[in-house]
Amino acid sequence: MLHTESYGHFSGVFGSGLNNAPIPPSCLPEKLRDRVSKSYLMNPISSYISLINTKTRNNAYEFWPADMVAHFGQNIYRDMNCLSAWKVIPYNALVALVDTIKTRILNFVLEIEGEAPDAGEAPPNTSPLPQEKVSHVFNTYIAGNVQNVATGSSQVSQSGNEIVIFGDLKSLQMFLESYGIEDTDIADLDSAIQEDSKTMDKPALGKRVQDWIGKMVGKATTGAWNVSTSVAGTILTKALSQYFGLK
Repeated sequence: MLHTESYGHFSGVFGSGLNNAPIPPSCLPEKLRDRVSKSYLMNPISSYISLINTKTRNNAYEFWPADMVAHFGQNIYRDMNCLSAWKVIPYNALVALVDTIKTRILNFVLEIEGEAPDAGEAPPNTSPLPQEKVSHVFNTYIAGNVQNVATGSSQVSQSGNEIVIFGDLKSLQMFLESYGIEDTDIADLDSAIQEDSKTMDKPALGKRVQDWIGKMVGKATTGAWNVSTSVAGTILTKALSQYFGLK
């Protein structure tokens, strides 16, 4: 996830207009401001490598949905209508994204090599390291404590999950969806968070949320979502702790 700024082209009366004009998020309803000030980079890493391996070193762009431009385009600049709008993803941010991922993969590989020097020579269908140990190393070096880079899951066989951002319900929902947790279960979690917030003075893992975690760990034993039982509780507790800003 990257923080971004939005710009647009505008037309006004008597041939007036503005090109590449900045768009303040405050012009939009509060529930939409994150959509124009944050960008979730979820494409394969090769697509971002191709963007930075050019001589021009241009920024990347993510265009607003056409219906959002049409609905709110007249509320940004007085007497002007927005023709098109986009988020700017800085070139340097893409370079930092690729460098971060390369560094984390390298650290992960070196740690695995330190734990099991012959891991790369292991016969097919064998595990030179216990899955729990691999998951721990993966969480340490790949998932880590990152809030500006999309990360993988806590199991090496999975990838593409989003890191959970403090107070950002959407990132929590996307994280859970990436593990195959059903919409109905995510809705139950939303309700549990709301119910706990009514009886607690500060953000925390309340009783209803803890009950939800227990239910989901039970579901993991049936293969209902894409994670092993041994790490299901750890994954959910960590994700919710990140959402609540707990250590």
